Amino acid sequence: MDVAGDGPGTWSTDSVTLDQLVALTRRRLAARQRRVVPPGPLVRAAVLVPLIDRGEPHLVFAKRTETVGTHRGQIAFPGGTVDPEDASLLEAALRECEEEIGLPRETVEPLGELDDTETFATNFVITPWVGVVRGPVTWRPDGAEIERVIEVPFAALSGPGGLRVEEWERDGVLRPVYFFDYNGDTIWGATARIVKHYLDLVADGP
Repeated sequence: MDVAGDGPGTWSTDSVTLDQLVALTRRRLAARQRRVVPPGPLVRAAVLVPLIDRGEPHLVFAKRTETVGTHRGQIAFPGGTVDPEDASLLEAALRECEEEIGLPRETVEPLGELDDTETFATNFVITPWVGVVRGPVTWRPDGAEIERVIEVPFAALSGPGGLRVEEWERDGVLRPVYFFDYNGDTIWGATARIVKHYLDLVADGP
């Protein structure tokens, strides 16, 4: 079943600025108890949910190549598996962003963590860090894991028609699966769940 969505919130997306969105994000992340998946068999990964100013707020995604080991061809947030050398989940996300898309870690102002999100097919647990990119940056996808960088306006995700929901059956249970379509690209799976978590967090604006 395919259900059209009007977006998780009721933002007046025509007027929101990056600074307004950053302030709201920081405030609401600090005020909530996030969902944490305890250590266990799932592989730990961390991603960055980058916000960037293009005259209006945009979210930054990375399209994975068709040759990468997992999630081939899918659109994801930049990030990856946590290494033993990483001092923290944030450090892992920033390191991977530098390696995958050429985002210098010193340009990122961290705002806080969203809920942990599992990938049911590939057995990862992902910790998403929201961060704002301060200063100019030139995207440099590595070509091995990442094919290209995609910038999507916040308004396109949060506005009417931004969210599409389908009901999929898994283990005999119908579950909602989220989709965001933009300029011929489709964001779905764990990444779409992270996007929805974020939009729910900042729903209704300041």
